[in-house]
Amino acid sequence: MTSASSTIADPPHAGRTSDGRKHRSYVGQVIARTVVRPGARLGLLWIGVIVFCAVFAPFLASSLPLAVKIDGQWSSPLLRHLTPADVIVLVAAPGAIILTLVPRLALGNRLLLWLAVIVVSIPLCFWLVRPPRLVVYDDYRQLAAAGRIESAYYAPIRFSPTDRLRDQPGMKNQPPSAVHLLGTEADGADVLSRMIHAARIALAVGFIATGIAIVIGVTIGGLMGYFSGIVDLVGMRIVEIFAAIPTFFLLLSFVAFFPRNLYIMMVIIGVTGWVGYARFTRAEFLKLRQQDFVQAAVACGLPLRSILFRQMLPNGVAPVLVEASFGVAAAILYEATLSFLGLGLVDEPSWGQMLSAATTASGGFNWWIALYPGLAIFLTVFAYNLVGEALRDAIDPHTNRNNG
Repeated sequence: MTSASSTIADPPHAGRTSDGRKHRSYVGQVIARTVVRPGARLGLLWIGVIVFCAVFAPFLASSLPLAVKIDGQWSSPLLRHLTPADVIVLVAAPGAIILTLVPRLALGNRLLLWLAVIVVSIPLCFWLVRPPRLVVYDDYRQLAAAGRIESAYYAPIRFSPTDRLRDQPGMKNQPPSAVHLLGTEADGADVLSRMIHAARIALAVGFIATGIAIVIGVTIGGLMGYFSGIVDLVGMRIVEIFAAIPTFFLLLSFVAFFPRNLYIMMVIIGVTGWVGYARFTRAEFLKLRQQDFVQAAVACGLPLRSILFRQMLPNGVAPVLVEASFGVAAAILYEATLSFLGLGLVDEPSWGQMLSAATTASGGFNWWIALYPGLAIFLTVFAYNLVGEALRDAIDPHTNRNNG
């Protein structure tokens, strides 16, 4: 850990090596060693596709026109029907990209600034964004059939995830075709549109639940590892208690007795899933607390917050990143399993719910409804596992030595 300690001891932007190259932190070195691996690149490519679909889902699949001209007047029904959640996602994603491209800010400051933008945008969006309560998807199809639409621009997939095509009889359980590229479900909804919008639920559950678990686990594990003694003893007893809680059965109990709420599901997964992060952080902090740069920080009188989260955490966060990649995959599987059992969200597209709809009430089997959502679940979980394996190899000194 000598190189890691020197990284933290130096100012965040002061460092350049003797040959003029920019000085990287330990986390930066781990990420750089990760992204050069083919498995990680393949996994990150698929995750990028899913993130793109989740962020721009309303603009990729919608029955409402992006822009329409009726009686000489232009309007945007799609923008008018955006929900507060849609706007929050559209604000958060570009904000993350912009802050990533700002080199002068430290990683922690970028994250805090991004979180501040989200916290401010949430109440503003729910206050200012007021979409119509009633959405009639076939209105514009009827206007087009009547010849009242002079010009219109639509999304690439001209069907919303909850558009049952009631104005088009015979569209239920249709196999893939030129109009419906992945077919339709038993209620007439377009499979491809629902898959694109279902990516939002999968990513939201994965990232938010894992984020909650990381915050709790890193905080408790850091305190246990730094103070040791009685704090470590009490903390480990708490860890053992939460490790004995079965997350899936707790989720089943919640959805059986309370209204189904995605946010509560995220909280349950996060509150019961922090044990691994706490153990990894504790082990790293027990090792780092005796390092010279930590002792120097204590001797200089730095506050505890600075010692834990600015000096020690960057050197001990790499194992947490590995666990986080597997945690996101596990959270996605939890949600997909609940939806497959019919205990997920009502009237919201979900890969697990779509997978369960492949078998009809009469005992038939629609292969296209099972194949594509099943592939999406498999590839997403597999992608996170590939990234996790690459991260684990990147922090393994024996693997790096052999590769070097």
